Amino acid sequence: MDVYLPIANLSVNGIIIVGLGALTGILSGMFGVGGGFLTTPLMIFYGIPPTVAAASAASQVTGASVSGVFAHAKRGNVDYLMGSVMVFGGIVGTGLGALLFNLLARLGQIDTVINILYVVMLGSIGGLMAKESIQAIRAERSGVPIAAKKRRHHPMVASLPMRWRFYRSGLYISPLAPLLLGIFTGILTMLMGIGGGFILVPAMLYILGMSANVVVGTSLWQILFTTIATTMMHSMTTHAVDIVLASLLLLGSVTGAQLGAQFAQKASPVKLRLILALIVLLVAARMALGLGYRPDEIYTVAPL
Repeated sequence: MDVYLPIANLSVNGIIIVGLGALTGILSGMFGVGGGFLTTPLMIFYGIPPTVAAASAASQVTGASVSGVFAHAKRGNVDYLMGSVMVFGGIVGTGLGALLFNLLARLGQIDTVINILYVVMLGSIGGLMAKESIQAIRAERSGVPIAAKKRRHHPMVASLPMRWRFYRSGLYISPLAPLLLGIFTGILTMLMGIGGGFILVPAMLYILGMSANVVVGTSLWQILFTTIATTMMHSMTTHAVDIVLASLLLLGSVTGAQLGAQFAQKASPVKLRLILALIVLLVAARMALGLGYRPDEIYTVAPL
């Protein structure tokens, strides 16, 4: 079933695109990640221009985040004050990211930069996840549990001025810390089309020192509004959002997430994390390989 993508300016098999969305949805349901950091690379592998893939993936993450935000809000697992500070930072970050995106596009380097960012980010995070998962599996087999790390905000965070009380998170820290974190993830969302959850969650736990029960809900709150701002920014500045592509991806991801959630109930969480780490590392290796050889078709999407 061929479908024409007006912004990408090519025809694709609609069933394959829905399948890619379903695959990332399954991973999302199984591992508790947004899946945006895998959606963009998979689309690039299929032949979608990196600029269109990144912009359209951001809109897909927006749709996929809505149900998660509602679910966590009902349980009271959202720190709205902390999330709002990060949302403001995320919106500022998308503006800065848009300027950087257009600059790199004019220089003809945006596709290369997107690929390099994915190789670095996925390689680093995949390596850390694999290391922690292997340590956890060894601890299970030996019967000696790993000592739990104390969760406290980073000393640099403690040194920042103008402290606020974030009651839901149990913190008394400067709002500058979550603001800067929001700006950083906003820039990455604009450039890479990711929700940023795989960066936000560890940062909120180990840099800000947030309570674990509100981290995921607050992260989704920030991701929802930041990806909305990113989609609007892309639509107005880069014109790279392909609504047909985003709709097909969203159709698949919604269905896949339900299947993934069922699979997750039957598998070991530690082994699931190791599988996810290996998938992330394989994607990073494939993207690194793609930077080193000449493609069959050389093209790019550049502003007129």
